[in-house]
Amino acid sequence: MTKKLFAAISALAVVLYSCTPQPAAEPQKEEETPSGEDTTPSADPEDLEPFEYSVTSGAEDYIFSKRPQFTLKLTNPNSVTATAEMKVTVSTDKGKKAVSYEFTKDVAAKATETLQITTEEDLAPGFYKITGKVGRKNFLSATPIGIDPFEIVSAPDFQADFDSFWESAITQLKAVDMKPVFVPTKYDGTYMVELQSIPDGLEGEPMKIRCYYVEPLQDGKAHPVIVHYYGYDDWSPGHLDCPHGREEFAHLYVSTRGQRINCRTAKLRDDGIEEDFQNPYSKQWFTVNFGDKDSYYYRGAYMDCVQGIRFLALCEDERVKGRIDMSNLFVEGMSQGGAFSYAAASLSKDYPVKAIAAAVAFMGDFPDYFTIVPNEGGGFPSMAQNCKKSLGWTDDQMYEFMSYFDTKNLATKISCPIFAAIGLQDNICPPHTNIAPYNNAKTPAVKKQMTFYPKMGHAYPSGWDANAKAFFKAQ
Repeated sequence: MTKKLFAAISALAVVLYSCTPQPAAEPQKEEETPSGEDTTPSADPEDLEPFEYSVTSGAEDYIFSKRPQFTLKLTNPNSVTATAEMKVTVSTDKGKKAVSYEFTKDVAAKATETLQITTEEDLAPGFYKITGKVGRKNFLSATPIGIDPFEIVSAPDFQADFDSFWESAITQLKAVDMKPVFVPTKYDGTYMVELQSIPDGLEGEPMKIRCYYVEPLQDGKAHPVIVHYYGYDDWSPGHLDCPHGREEFAHLYVSTRGQRINCRTAKLRDDGIEEDFQNPYSKQWFTVNFGDKDSYYYRGAYMDCVQGIRFLALCEDERVKGRIDMSNLFVEGMSQGGAFSYAAASLSKDYPVKAIAAAVAFMGDFPDYFTIVPNEGGGFPSMAQNCKKSLGWTDDQMYEFMSYFDTKNLATKISCPIFAAIGLQDNICPPHTNIAPYNNAKTPAVKKQMTFYPKMGHAYPSGWDANAKAFFKAQ
């Protein structure tokens, strides 16, 4: 028998379907029956009413220290004592069994039993899933919890030339003339800005990228600025909204090469600009030049993120110059945009980022990411495995290549405040990979805020924009 776990978690009231009556006592003479003893005859198990059941978590966000803590209430609606037969299994996020325990509980007729639920031993820091059964019926199905997540170790695995690799990329970026072009949108104060960035590789023509720039209030003052990075684009692009509305912050929405603005026709954009734009790639962006670190998509995309910041700092146009307070530069994004936020904060050394807001961030801890997320269904692990196979590489060779773009490595260069969010039910960018750059950043713990959402998958948390902005204002 492994570590004992007496029950499991669920925010909902469910029903226990399998219960048995307590065996009847040996027949005795009437005069020998102790006063007050229950002599109700035993019922057939199939005739018993199911237990009523509820569980409450000892932590609202399902994050615990050392051991999970829950309260289970079992109510027996029958007129006889009945026994609930249960099994609980705890597995790591990599699918390995950590705890498995079968147990029973006798509950008197019409009574309710309250159980304090925990493990007998501490669990290692990490994210887990708990499944509970009564008989053959699930009363809990792979419910996620976290144990001391800020103590999870995602050891950096950068190569010896990691720093020089990115210094070379920045040097190449600085040599590119941005040539900013402002194209008015249908919204007053919002412009599509075209910029030149590095090519896909060490040589070649610059890559054109596009952003939306929203001017701040026209009051003659320099304003703080938020740079927004988009999540991974849909392979069948949908409609793209155009941001607008002047306020105390200036805003720049960066579309990295081939994505968002850069791959949509005029009909799929809400900016009122008639020109159509076409994706220059014939494959998923994650796979573009996979295997060649000097021309891989994310080398160029990370530089696009930095180029957006350089535009704000260096543009001589009156719509930008003197209106941006670069000492209050903030970056935010979800998913791929979260990865871009970490990358920009790591690589924008000339113009430091004041604070980061990253929700359900991508590109973190690839060795664990490709282990946790199923290698099927056309997702990123299967893309990587297909590229690895075509290159004839081993796993070690693939992870060495990916280490240059892994946010857990880039984050070791970050010390600014961080505001972050994780969905415990995120199967696209699972919690373990989200926490990697957050934990590896050099930012003091008192300047970091992480919110866990136990019922959220891969999505923006409710109120994210307002909460992120409030965090930035506090800085």
